[in-house]
Amino acid sequence: MAALLLCVAVAGCVNTQAQVLIGTELVSSTQSEIAAEHRIFVATTRARSENPREVFDNSRSLSLSFARTDVTVPAIHTAGAIERPKSGLRDPARFFTASEVATYDGEDAFVADLAATIKARGGRALVFIHGYNTRFDDAVYRLTQLAHDAGYDGAPVLFTWASGGRTVDYIYDRDSATVARDALERTLRLVEEAGASRIDIIAHSMGNWVTLEALRQLAITGDRDIDGKLGDVVLASPDVDVDVFKSQMKRYGIPDKPFFLMLSRNDRALNISGIIAGNRPRLGEYTNDAEIASYGVIVADVTALEAGDRTNHTKFADNPLLVRLLGERLRQGDRLTETRDNLAERLNSLATGIGQTAASAADIVITTPVEVLETVTRQ
Repeated sequence: MAALLLCVAVAGCVNTQAQVLIGTELVSSTQSEIAAEHRIFVATTRARSENPREVFDNSRSLSLSFARTDVTVPAIHTAGAIERPKSGLRDPARFFTASEVATYDGEDAFVADLAATIKARGGRALVFIHGYNTRFDDAVYRLTQLAHDAGYDGAPVLFTWASGGRTVDYIYDRDSATVARDALERTLRLVEEAGASRIDIIAHSMGNWVTLEALRQLAITGDRDIDGKLGDVVLASPDVDVDVFKSQMKRYGIPDKPFFLMLSRNDRALNISGIIAGNRPRLGEYTNDAEIASYGVIVADVTALEAGDRTNHTKFADNPLLVRLLGERLRQGDRLTETRDNLAERLNSLATGIGQTAASAADIVITTPVEVLETVTRQ
């Protein structure tokens, strides 16, 4: 038991230090010290916190709540990092800094405000679903960092479910993710109602379970692509049982646009999750790329790339090359992976642009559904 608890303690998705979203002490800054400001829209199954600076806590709500906040990124920001203070200090010149949070009375007010931003951003929206062990503030800052580093120019929408925000809450988190399935389905429909012509999705870790279940439910209703608005679906380090994934995808069917899966065989968080699940492999560490690709998924094996944390669980966001690849994917869609040579050329160009070697790009192993089909045909 002691060994298991130690394993769980290493397996968290994010920094577990308890922090509120809105700090107490604000330091003035100049415009030149701010790289950008991002408006983050929020749909959540978390309950409102008694602490207004925390905004939402780790308790579950059976109804959706809506909010928005503006977050500034300091000019000293390093791609892949989230500069956070260790206290309540709000210093926009040094740290990611959120302004006061505005909440909405209901769906109509949320949709109206979101619609204005989507229209101003070319009709695009990105829905991000976080993973296990994630507090509300961590989720807000992670989406801000993703949107900023990826150069995403649409409207960022955070779907945040009631994660306990502690490494010992794995089972609570898994149940909370299950509770949130219907709410995510509803959120995707609300983003469509807000006028989005393209809805991209990025899910991380246990957030992939919520996402795949919501997509499965959409398929059951006969509207699996949200009336043609569904864009890229990126599955990053999915903490999902492989057999569960296969079952979900059989019900969903082969996607019209291949899903994009990032996996890493040295993902320590998923290694431990697999042990907890009875030594069953998780999708984000699975070893048969071709089998997964046969379900209509482009598989990117990023095992050889460096990570920003010791668990190798957030490479999609904290590795500068990967987050820029993600941005390219969102901006250019399926053209990014038309051919292996085309991908290699783009990756090498990205690597050069951020001062990495071309070998870094070669370390990403891609398996596409087309390659799997060609192999089966030849056999």
